[in-house]
Amino acid sequence: MEQPKTVKILKFYPDRCNGCHECEKACSQVHFKTKEGGDKSAIRISKTPKGYAMHVCDQRGLCLDMCPVGALTRRKNGVVWLDKDVCIGCQACIGFCPIGAMRKADVRIEPFKCISCGACVRACPKKALELVEVNITDVKQVVYHKLGA
Repeated sequence: MEQPKTVKILKFYPDRCNGCHECEKACSQVHFKTKEGGDKSAIRISKTPKGYAMHVCDQRGLCLDMCPVGALTRRKNGVVWLDKDVCIGCQACIGFCPIGAMRKADVRIEPFKCISCGACVRACPKKALELVEVNITDVKQVVYHKLGA
């Protein structure tokens, strides 16, 4: 399979953010069909002494080689994807993710993560989020090359 050349990742403009968490609510709607946000959102916005900060998967792909059953792959659009039908719920990807962006919610065994769908971007009333296309070589990192990350 030909490797993707670009991937869309989230860009955050903290000076525009007002902490409304509409992005988190939109994300939890995508993943869990609920507007709860919080633990059911792949994006997290937090208040820091300097303002607001975003915490989300950056699609670097270090988790790809850690999945013992190959449930994590890089799709044609460059996004790191977790196949819930293949996942056995071992949580290895959650433990391994160097930035803690692979998430776990109590309502199901499979983890979840940002899929660069743009729901959060569309939901943000302050335009504090943007999906930007970057060269995959600028973000991609691999551990073993076992799964062709």
